[in-house]
Amino acid sequence: MTVSVIILNYNGEKFLDQFLPTVLKNSAGSEIIVADNASTDNSVALVREKYPQVKIHLLPSNDGYAGGYNKALENCTADYAVLLNSDVEVTEGWLEPVVDFMEKNPSVSACQPKIKSFHEKDKFEYAGAAGGFIDRYGYPFCRGRIFDTVETDTGQYNEPTEIFWASGACLFIRPAVFRDCGGFDAGFFAHMEEIDLCWRMKLKGHRICYVPGSTVYHVGGGTLEKVNPHKTYLNFRNNLRMLKKNLDAAQFKQVMKARFFLDMIAAVKNLLTLNTGNFSAILKAYRSFLQDTGNNGSVSAAHAPMTGVYESSIVWNYYAKGKKTFASLDMAAFQSGDSRNFRGMKTGETVT
Repeated sequence: MTVSVIILNYNGEKFLDQFLPTVLKNSAGSEIIVADNASTDNSVALVREKYPQVKIHLLPSNDGYAGGYNKALENCTADYAVLLNSDVEVTEGWLEPVVDFMEKNPSVSACQPKIKSFHEKDKFEYAGAAGGFIDRYGYPFCRGRIFDTVETDTGQYNEPTEIFWASGACLFIRPAVFRDCGGFDAGFFAHMEEIDLCWRMKLKGHRICYVPGSTVYHVGGGTLEKVNPHKTYLNFRNNLRMLKKNLDAAQFKQVMKARFFLDMIAAVKNLLTLNTGNFSAILKAYRSFLQDTGNNGSVSAAHAPMTGVYESSIVWNYYAKGKKTFASLDMAAFQSGDSRNFRGMKTGETVT
């Protein structure tokens, strides 16, 4: 069995020099690749000079996270690819638990490890935490992180679990499945592309899981800081595109009745708090989305319930009911695609 760890880089010289040593130290036997998105800094020269054992894949232009990884995985022949952000510190033995889990569970096509904060190592990290979920209106959240509330890791999420989406900060995936499902939507550029891909994978019968036997530490905000109007724009626009792609026309129409109302509340809240950048970004996202002439997806018209969907509003639960942690949510409101309890599966348990 072969593993390729692929780090997409754009002007990330600092992070490469900081974190490549731990990747090399803790990934023995794996192929390490830096796919460079046409950087203008000294990234490529740094890798060539200090880390000659790392392969370099030079991409002709900066096509963002989505387009860059699509190109990087075009000819990947490994059994498993690990899409790793350049600002992630891996730990000893980080690869084996996830790869072993996927080997024992052939219907599991993507996974993520436990993702914790590099700066506060007792806490989960915003982008992924202990696995991703989605509510009935398309708002994503994680075990260990709902909106801006990030939990301390006390071992509360130490069981392997089937989830709705795995974080692109550290995404283990079967390259053949990645390509068969169309890869990332390059039009997203960045943000939400892994959720869209995971949704399409699940519609084809693939499973997505969280494997806590592996832990990595993510800096976060290495490309765009957390509070950034352009990031807000991409998140809102891409989320709307994702809904339109993966819901049939009737489902999409029903969801958007509530979504538009909730998003406009978010826009007004930003305006009232004088965050005019995010206010404008949300409106811009809607303008861009309304100009999109793409059709609704067709494969989801009659799909069965999928594990990891919260059949309630995470916005209402968080802001109105004060439910700030995953454990405080109503577990009965989660869909399960089969008779298996979504909350846990044992390492090595076959889920086919």
